[in-house]
Amino acid sequence: MCRLLYIRSAESFALGAHLKEFAKTARNSPEDQSHGWGCAWIDNGNWRFYHSLTPVWEDCVDRFGSSSCLLAHARSAYKNEGIEIQNNMPFYDGDKVFIFNGELQGVRVREEGRIGAEKVFNFVKRFDQGDMLKAVREGVLRLERKTRYVRAMNFVIAAKNSAWLNTLFEENPQYFQMYQKSFDTTFMVSSAPYEGDCNWTPIENRTAVALP
Repeated sequence: MCRLLYIRSAESFALGAHLKEFAKTARNSPEDQSHGWGCAWIDNGNWRFYHSLTPVWEDCVDRFGSSSCLLAHARSAYKNEGIEIQNNMPFYDGDKVFIFNGELQGVRVREEGRIGAEKVFNFVKRFDQGDMLKAVREGVLRLERKTRYVRAMNFVIAAKNSAWLNTLFEENPQYFQMYQKSFDTTFMVSSAPYEGDCNWTPIENRTAVALP
């Protein structure tokens, strides 16, 4: 399964420094994260994207400059299938960005999407009537009811000025636990703490919340 990173700050920060730490968490993951990666960041008020089939720890992550918002995703493809760059997150619908880590087995829902993660994104957005947090909670609840087994359903949806987190797992908390960290004007969420950094706090399972 995949690795996630979300950062938002009132001040611009160098993306490369965080992407290097993210690359370490992906390289040292107990599950294979070698099926490519991607990131999204805000530049002059617009989303910009990078996607690659190269493992993040083998790529040059110093190329991206600075931003006040970053989402990154390292991919572990389900059953090593669909390893194509268009399947790499972050996904973007023209407004919101989406990154996902999890696995749903036996889903009884019809939804558009190339892979399961994109279908989750599109399904959750069905319930957005102007309150995205409510949509996340309702979408996740309905997916649980329509799924034989949810191994995990961790994701971040981000707009230019706001973001929402869902974390849910039924097994292996050592792997699926999400973490958060805040300092000064910066807030961060990650699938794993940075190496050697003990200032991360575990996020309680079954949390759905608006992020700073």
